[in-house]
Amino acid sequence: MLKQGLQQKLTQKLSPLQIQTIKLLELPTLELEQRIKKELEENPVLDEDGEKDAEGDEAEAKTVSLSDYGSDDSTPSYKLYVNNQGKDIQPQYNVFSVKQSFHQSLEMQLGYRSMDNRTRSIAQFIIGSLDDDGYLRRDLESLSDDVAFRLGIETNEKELESILHIIQEFEPVGVGARSLQECLLLQIRSRSGSKAQKTAEEILEKYFAEFTKKHYAKIMSRMGIDEDELKDAIDEIVKLNPRPGGQIDDSYIEQAQQVVPDFILDVKDGQLVMTMPKFSVPELKVNKRYADLLMNSGKNGSKEGKDAVSFVKQKLDSAKWFIEAIKQRQNTLQNTMQAIIDFQHDYFMDGDETKLRPMVLKNIAEITGLDISTISRVVNCKYIQTHFGIFPLKYFFSEGMMTDNGEEVSTREIKNILAQSIDQEDKRKPLTDEELVSVLQSKGYKVARRTVAKYREQLNIPIARLRKEL
Repeated sequence: MLKQGLQQKLTQKLSPLQIQTIKLLELPTLELEQRIKKELEENPVLDEDGEKDAEGDEAEAKTVSLSDYGSDDSTPSYKLYVNNQGKDIQPQYNVFSVKQSFHQSLEMQLGYRSMDNRTRSIAQFIIGSLDDDGYLRRDLESLSDDVAFRLGIETNEKELESILHIIQEFEPVGVGARSLQECLLLQIRSRSGSKAQKTAEEILEKYFAEFTKKHYAKIMSRMGIDEDELKDAIDEIVKLNPRPGGQIDDSYIEQAQQVVPDFILDVKDGQLVMTMPKFSVPELKVNKRYADLLMNSGKNGSKEGKDAVSFVKQKLDSAKWFIEAIKQRQNTLQNTMQAIIDFQHDYFMDGDETKLRPMVLKNIAEITGLDISTISRVVNCKYIQTHFGIFPLKYFFSEGMMTDNGEEVSTREIKNILAQSIDQEDKRKPLTDEELVSVLQSKGYKVARRTVAKYREQLNIPIARLRKEL
């Protein structure tokens, strides 16, 4: 008996234009500029609007499509000209948060040290192995294996320790530490050496476990010091930096990134006005000389003529997709940002965080009709300049929950109230998570204890016992 089965296979193949658009959506302004410059260098068919051709004449900025040249391409004939719309408010764009990267700073300091090539190579490898917060979280034995495998240099733990000590002399003090204890000790030992600092050094060196658990009575008893001396020493310790690399563990802050706002929002006559500055992203068009070359070469039946047609047609296709992708990127960014502004209208009027509504990617996807993945790409690494500061777009997204009276509030608002409550607590008797639940409920927020614990951890606030002070 014959069995007949029907299998339907659904596959979606992305067009070159879709692929280009997806890639460009993720790029912030500075990277987009670099991407356009790269495309201009690699594709002779592309021109910046206003460039002169080889004959010195102004390159014609007319609309060009492949159909104008008798192409048998079945692809729709897109107009090959894009004008990067958007009022160019500022002739020079503002660059924010420009800084030298942590690893670059260490490399520069290494350059000032006199050492042989072998030692320098190992030191560079160690620097590259440091985490963004400045710690070396690899044990020296495994690090020596990596040096042998990647650099072809045989070394041992003793030599690595010696070179690591050189790096630990670099700024910021505490860099290259293998533990929090070592990090703090490196810093306190670099200080002038007052009585309080010497006491702090002894606490960190001999009673670190007791200190982290806030067993202050035990420390005073063992060291033979009184409460005032202990307090002075603790004051010195809290001045130290537990993260000498200086990197903030936050999803939307990029290391050593030049932050250029992709959007500018102003309030004019009581209305929110959003613009997308052109900055130095050029207007693009197809170079008509190469389009003419396609038509003229097609009249020649020689192999060279066919090769020329094939080459220019390929470049025209690439230019078409790139220009259209730039255009679609601009439209997608503008529509998405406008949807976010409309959704958070009250907040954007004055920057009052209590007016920031709960908002997730799905909300904006439903408003714009775009996929959630597309909204995610738009939001990634994009910034907006408002009249009350520069913000990453991710900042405006947060989950929500209901208050006692049924009003939906942002989790960010609850976190702010939680942080304020902890700031105002009696540090001799810090609030437990259960007590924080009661505080929030008294303000109208129904929050479970495990939710309070989660928010507290996200705010990098320790438990009550570790917040206790003398």
